Amino acid sequence: MSAPDSLKSILFAFFANLSIAAAKGVAALYTGSGAMLAETIHSLADSGNQLLLVLGLKQSARPATEEHPLGFGKSIYFWSFLVAIVLFSLGGMFSIYEGVHKLQHPEPLSSAWVAFAVLLFAIGAESVSLWGCMREVNKERAGRNLPRWFRESRTSALIVVFGEDIAALAGLVLALAAVSAAVITGNPDWDAYGTIMIGVLLIVIAFFIAVEIKALLIGQSADPSVVRQMREFLAGQPEVQNLFNLLTVHFGPDLMVAVKAQLTEQPSGDDMVRAINRIEAAFRQRFPEVRWLFFEPDNVD
Repeated sequence: MSAPDSLKSILFAFFANLSIAAAKGVAALYTGSGAMLAETIHSLADSGNQLLLVLGLKQSARPATEEHPLGFGKSIYFWSFLVAIVLFSLGGMFSIYEGVHKLQHPEPLSSAWVAFAVLLFAIGAESVSLWGCMREVNKERAGRNLPRWFRESRTSALIVVFGEDIAALAGLVLALAAVSAAVITGNPDWDAYGTIMIGVLLIVIAFFIAVEIKALLIGQSADPSVVRQMREFLAGQPEVQNLFNLLTVHFGPDLMVAVKAQLTEQPSGDDMVRAINRIEAAFRQRFPEVRWLFFEPDNVD
């Protein structure tokens, strides 16, 4: 199973959102649709969010320093959390404000066909973006359904892009429904209701993204499936008699692992050192994402 490429999914989303934002902006000005304006702001916010994620990936790849001996891997968590805040404030709160404003000052839609054309184009572009994201998500799902993967994934940038893409597609469908209802009934309030619903949707998804990233910021173990594979690998080593404890902590794409185990009886201290070195080398080869590995031999837990 190959590792997901977060940068690739980010770039898919960035170029899709940038083109969609331009089309939506023209349609919003042309039709006066509040739902379209909300979607324009949403797409612009998403485009800026993808740039923040690229910045986070770049910073997380910086080498360790004396002041930061474990590197800067957690930088991507900070920027991912900031993206959730932007999605909540700039996307969600603005949409709700715009919807309430439209209810208080209703304006009829003009040239609704422009809004329909742009929304259909945007749905197609967002579908391509989601397809690109899903290609990377499927590399680490390991048979899990999407809600479970979302809760258990440790790839913060991929979590954010996936959440944004789902929010974008759902928001577009809501906008399409709102504009259609406004045209069919002749009541512009439907457009305002759609704008408010889009805002609520963005806030809900931003909340779930923030909860997942918060766990990573605090310090989260490796993916449960990876931890299980590590335990099975160590237990299968001929020198390991008992595996007492296994601790893992994510630092961006890198892992720190601490192992406490009882080894089989060794002829000498040098033989024990050689056994530990062999286990560590095999472990790193099996799990290349492990950057720091600490092995403690002991007789009791």
